[in-house]
Amino acid sequence: MDGQKKLFALDIGTRTVVGIILEEDGGQYHVKDIVIREHAERAMLDGQIHDVPAVSKIIAEIRDELEVKHGPLKKVCVAAAGRALKTERSEISVSIKGKPMMQKQDILHLELSAVQQAQAIAAEKQAAEKSFYYYCVGYSVLYYRLDGEEIGSLIDQQGDEASVEIIATFLPKVVVESLISALQRAGLEMEALTLEPIAAINVLIPPSMRRLNVALVDIGAGTSDIAITDLGTVTAFGMVPVAGDEITEAISDQLLLDFPLAEKAKRDLHQSNTITVTDILGFQSEISKEETIEKISRALERLTNSICGEILRLNNRPPKAVMLAGGGSLTPGLPERIANRLGLPANRVAIRGIDAISGLNLPDYTNQGPELVTPIGIAIAAKKAPVQYCTVYVNEQPVRLFEVKDLTVGDGLLAAGIKMNKLYGKPGLAMIINLNGQNITIPGSHGEAPVITRNSFPSALDEEIKSGDILTVSKGRDGLPAEVCVKDLIDEVPEKSITINGKQYTIHPALTCNEKAATLEQILADRDKIECRVPETAEDILKYLDLENLLNELKPFRISINKKDTFLPRHSGKLFKNGLEVNCHSIVDDGDSLQIEKGSTLTVKELARIKQLALQESIPVIFNGKKIELSRGILEFQREGIVLNEDDVISAGDAIAILEKPRTPFIFQDIFSHVNIDMPASSSGGFILLKNGEKTSFHEPVAPGDNLKIVWPAITNKPSTLKYS
Repeated sequence: MDGQKKLFALDIGTRTVVGIILEEDGGQYHVKDIVIREHAERAMLDGQIHDVPAVSKIIAEIRDELEVKHGPLKKVCVAAAGRALKTERSEISVSIKGKPMMQKQDILHLELSAVQQAQAIAAEKQAAEKSFYYYCVGYSVLYYRLDGEEIGSLIDQQGDEASVEIIATFLPKVVVESLISALQRAGLEMEALTLEPIAAINVLIPPSMRRLNVALVDIGAGTSDIAITDLGTVTAFGMVPVAGDEITEAISDQLLLDFPLAEKAKRDLHQSNTITVTDILGFQSEISKEETIEKISRALERLTNSICGEILRLNNRPPKAVMLAGGGSLTPGLPERIANRLGLPANRVAIRGIDAISGLNLPDYTNQGPELVTPIGIAIAAKKAPVQYCTVYVNEQPVRLFEVKDLTVGDGLLAAGIKMNKLYGKPGLAMIINLNGQNITIPGSHGEAPVITRNSFPSALDEEIKSGDILTVSKGRDGLPAEVCVKDLIDEVPEKSITINGKQYTIHPALTCNEKAATLEQILADRDKIECRVPETAEDILKYLDLENLLNELKPFRISINKKDTFLPRHSGKLFKNGLEVNCHSIVDDGDSLQIEKGSTLTVKELARIKQLALQESIPVIFNGKKIELSRGILEFQREGIVLNEDDVISAGDAIAILEKPRTPFIFQDIFSHVNIDMPASSSGGFILLKNGEKTSFHEPVAPGDNLKIVWPAITNKPSTLKYS
């Protein structure tokens, strides 16, 4: 047939190797032959060739059989098993405090750092392997977070910490290398290479459908391979080590069948409502499908939970639909259980066989079930979208890349083993400044982004690369140490305008550095102590303005009386702020008005009244016919040994001594302290003192109410008799 091209493909599985011959004619594919051989021993484990000669022998047998009908076969299309893929989750965080808003390249750098961390996690699980021994075949972002909160995008965001969580899939290089070795040993050359999940997806989910979030599960004998599509691409791959053999073993245990008969019974269950089996004791029995499913329900549940758990881990949510392929997908009741476990309608989980592959013609004898989807897909996909190797040079070192997707500069750096988280320059040294008693950390300048070129031109991490490209990357320059001057720390230099006793004053802040006067332009050093304070209280303001004389007026009026402190608030000065009385510790704001009133004066007499002390004692008497009061002081006030009069002023801080005078009776002589005595002109110069009509002396005691007189005898030439009245 003109235009026909023969395709030879191999599906090297854990239990069997399938060889298939396809012919392509104008985009149509015709299956010409299929040969299946089982491994004689455990030459494969989890998709990786462990015994190259044994696998090579099976490959050679299949090639020889097919050559009998189809002529010499020199080249073959193969696939790296999906079960060999390693899928890891990784989260990485970076401090963005004080940094410019995040841009696309910053986010890509963060994502690739997370991928590299996942790469290292995958390598740690395999002894003696390094992270760059793994190809990254894809990754998808699960979450972006800003300060611990999930966010849709980090572009143009600012905060303290940004983080990204990704899920990445890796293919160990040894898987590819061992596959090539087995083919070469069998005398075959690798014509094209693909991945098994990609092969199945390419024939079952065309690119136009990949915008849908769909999970494809290829259930084989030993493992179940999973691939997820979304937003037009394959976003994740995964594998669980539970598959069809788990169900076969459960049937074998429950029905006492050897493994081949249990495998046949499992397949019969897919087509019939009852099966007839003969157990190892020779007893034949007929069992319904429902009864059999009930007996193996525990194994079915384990398979369902394993598959669904991995789908949710890879996709982070239930997909829109699930496609099942591979022989293990024929397990009875599995689609319904998966739909129920994922919360999907029953018609959103379906088994897809090779009859779902468009443009494929099959011989009538070919089984059209799901077990041949992957082998046929390998042949078609390896030809339609073969995975190529390409070589790029990173910092003059050749790096081989596995083209399972469009390769970017970031992929080249990952494959070269360059530590992504070491590419950005380190931030400059920070300094700590103490401002008004509070420590402030001043960061150094940010480290610069790495310098990346592709073929001598500046390049971005997401720029596509081709074989032969020359990449160079150098670490970004480190940031400079922090440098700051005083004015950088103070947003606005505060000042106050206030009125004191009708006069306006402007108060500027006092600025010091390490207790020495400073300027706003002064450059600071680490651990400097800055004080920038505007006086806040009335007391601080009066001191700042050198108005301490007014401040003294506000001090409490305190004196010492007989060595005991006495406070007299009524005589203290008063402070008014905006008309309301306050104390000197009151906060004064810009625009406030202060009025200071002096305290009232204090005299000895006022002090005695306040202390309820009698300064004098007195008695009433009659003198020469008039009533008078005889009085005298009984207390003596002294200041520094000097006797004070009752009208003398006492000042704050004075030490006053109050002494009590000795008490004695009033005497006649005391009268002369209260009256003025004029001697009559007609008097002879002598006088007589009378008390209550009786002659007395100057020192004669007097009592209240006594009638006192001084009599002046008149001058006469002849004797006369004196009369006293």
